This record gives sequence, structure tokens and C-alpha cells, in this order.
Amino acid sequence: MTDIVLATLNARWTHAALGLRYLMANLGDLQSRACIEEFTLATPLEDVVDRLLAHQPRVLGLGIYIWNVARSSELIPLLRQRAPQMKIVLGGPEVSHETDAQAIVAMADHVITGPGDLSFAVLARQLLDGPRPLNKRIAGVQPPELSDIALPYALYTDTDIAHRHLYIEASRGCPFKCEFCLSALDKTAWPFALPAVLDELARLYERGARRFRFVDRTFNLKAATGRAILDFFLERIEAAPDDPLFAHFELVPDHLPEALKAAIVRFPAGALQFEIGIQTWNPQVQARISRRQDNDLAQANLQWLRTHTHAHLHVDLIAGLPGEDLASFGAGFDRLWALEPHEIQVGVLKRLRGAPIARHTVEHGMRFTEHAPYEVIQTAAISAHDMARVRRFARYWDLYGNSGRFRASLPALLGDTPFTRFMAFSDWLHARTAATHRLALETQMDLLGEWLLSIDGQSAQTVTATLEQDYVASGAHGRLSFMAKGATGGRATPKALRWRGAAT
Repeated sequence: MTDIVLATLNARWTHAALGLRYLMANLGDLQSRACIEEFTLATPLEDVVDRLLAHQPRVLGLGIYIWNVARSSELIPLLRQRAPQMKIVLGGPEVSHETDAQAIVAMADHVITGPGDLSFAVLARQLLDGPRPLNKRIAGVQPPELSDIALPYALYTDTDIAHRHLYIEASRGCPFKCEFCLSALDKTAWPFALPAVLDELARLYERGARRFRFVDRTFNLKAATGRAILDFFLERIEAAPDDPLFAHFELVPDHLPEALKAAIVRFPAGALQFEIGIQTWNPQVQARISRRQDNDLAQANLQWLRTHTHAHLHVDLIAGLPGEDLASFGAGFDRLWALEPHEIQVGVLKRLRGAPIARHTVEHGMRFTEHAPYEVIQTAAISAHDMARVRRFARYWDLYGNSGRFRASLPALLGDTPFTRFMAFSDWLHARTAATHRLALETQMDLLGEWLLSIDGQSAQTVTATLEQDYVASGAHGRLSFMAKGATGGRATPKALRWRGAAT
């Protein structure tokens, strides 16, 4: 029997829940009476219930996020049926705001709004040993004194270290006020004590950890801190160049001091990834959503990173921001594509609960889906029809633009007007297949070949050569068979490309 179980439904098994480990690390003497159970969205709910109740817990803490709130809402009634006496406590960003309107909150015994690192331990003790709490909603300490919080990294297991992403934070909060983000509610950013963070990183490294993902919103805000952490990794990379190491950071795009540049250029290929939020290049939209960004400096920093470093660049754009139409978003996509990042993450605006973006709903005609992930359906500037096209564009872009499988043929597809041409390709793909997922590699190749040859009228020789190059580079076995029969004038009929062999 375990009195307290901490659990959540992760998006993928490779994601280790940092929040659960913070709760466990700060339970004090209750740790011996607690355990962590993690699942994924794909885990059958009957299996989740069986595993949770096998511990016979008196208190269950569930982490609720935008990606798991719907599935968790199905889970709680099943738990209630079999363990009506168990106390269910919810926490996480999804249930920290607008709690009165949420069905999942009504199902629970208690909900902790805001940071629960310290508050959960107090509540758990009350539920186990009394006196019982009077309030259903408990406000987390905001902001908590980070020096009072026990760091959780020792709770990563050997299995976590060997097979999962390890999430790390050197700071919390954000000084910026971008209204689409919950961090807009923060007053500033608060750093953890750097020596303590470096000590924890060293212990993880000594245990064999080689994949680190920092969740700091503004990792590069303070150059001295960022440089110290980069130097930590560089020392180990340079001491053991044959022992690959990977580190991921979120960067503010228009802030890249020379001290950080001097460290970044020393990282080898495959060791460093930056997630960089451009979101929009439109100055009027930036001002409307309280986003401060020097676009020229952001562009120069992206160019420098792409030209002078081996860092993998994952850059974000958001469609559907208030007042931004399709032409403006498309121009932003083209501007970003010209900078040649490795990935362009095309996102559709989400109305996160509590985020200030909601204040634009009426003025800018914004409609959102009622259920998670609360994506915008339409705005006064983008119709529902065009927003659906953008959503499909994003899915197909992941297949063709971000997958890295079409390096040779992508330039021919995008030409001089990348957004316009890929949107046309996206519209055609949807009409042709009625699918945006589960398209096999051979099918993707066939469809791209058909588009370039029959719709775009490109040379059969060039199309065949570039697609065959991409197919081989993907690691597939087999060969491209170009059926010249039916081709005229260097062009081919729609079914000119066929693949033999299977992708690995």
C-alpha cells in the first residue's frame, strides 16, 4: 500500500514528467509513503486504473495539461467507480485558471492552482493526517522562493537516463508579456542557484545522462548564466568527443550576446538545438499582443546561427494571431524560410486558459474550439475556410518540410514563393488524399512527384533525379522506377512515378 500516488498522462513515453518529480522531491518525510506512475495518452484507461489502484492510494495527484485534459476527464470517473474513498487532487497549468468552468475540476476533491511544489505536500499531509482542508481550491505559492524548493533530478531513474528526455530548468518565469503565453502572467524570471543546478547536471552526467532539454523560457536572457551552462557541456564534449551529448534550449531571438556566441560556435554538429520563437514578423501584430521583438536583430541572429554554427534551429511561427491575415503570415513564412532554419514549426494559435490573448476575442472576431487544445477556428482577418487550410499546411509541412526527407526536392517545390506554392501543394494533397496523417514515405514521394510533373509541369529528368536522391538518403531500400511510357516533351502523366522496395 502506498498512501500517495503522483501520476500523469504524458504525450509520449520518452517525455519524463518534471512536475511529478518536483512534487515528490518536496514531500519531505512523506516521500516514503509516495510513488510516481507515468502513462501516455495511448495507454488503455483500464490499464491506468489497474496500475494506480494496485497501490491502494489514499491520495492521488494528477498532473493536468492541455494535451491530456480530455483523456484525464475520462479517467477520473473510472477511478471514482472503483475507489470512491480516494482523494483526487489536480494540478498543472490547465487547471490553474478558469476553474469554475471546468468539468474536470468538478470531478476532483481538490485543485491546486499555480505552482504546487510546496503546496501539494501541505495538502497531502492534511488529507492523510488531518485536519482536513476546508477549501476545494488551494492557491499554489506564487512565485515560490526557489531556494525553498528541493531539486528533483535525483528522481530520474536509470531507465529515464538511458531512454527518455531529461527536462531541466535553470530558471522559472519570463519577463516578457506575449499574450498568447501563460508566462505573460509572470512578473519576471527567477533563477535557481547556478551552483546547485551545475551540481545536479554533473551528477546526471556521471550517471550516464546525455540528453538534456532545458525548459527555461529565456535561457539566454542572462549571458553569464547561459555561458556557464554551455561551458559545462563543452567541457564534457571536448573531453570525450566520441561520447555524443545533446542539449536543447529555448532562445529569445533578438538577444545573443558575444559571450554566448563564443561558446555556441564550439559545439559540434548534433550536440546543440535551439527552439526560437519568432511567432510573427508583423510589427503591428507584435505590438497588439505585447510582444517586444527587434525583427532586424532577430533575423541577423538567425543568419549568424545558421551560417557560423552547427546548432539545429527549430523556429516557431503562429497563425491566427489577432489582426494578422493570411498574406501577412505567408510573408512571415517566406522571410523565415529564406533564413534556412532546419525546422519551421507552423502552429495555430491556442487560447490557453488564463492567457491574456482572450482580451482580443471580440474586437478581432476570434473563435476557438470549445475543447482542448482550444485552437482558433477563425478570426476577422482569416476565415474558417482559410484557417482549416493553414492547419493542413502545418501537418503537411511537418511531413515534407520538417522531416528532413526532401532536402533535394523541396527547393523545386517551394521556388521563389514558398508559402504560396506549398499552400497550393497542400490544397492539392488534401483534395487528392483526404488525409493528413499516416502517409507512407513511398506515398509521399509518389504524390510529390505527381505534383511536380503533372501539376507544376517540371522536367521529368530533374524530378526523378531529386526524388531518387531523397529516397536513397532516407535510408529506404529499393529504387525509383520512372515509367517513361506516356511521358511527352520531358513531362509525364500523373502516375509516372512508382516505388519498388520498402522504406526502413
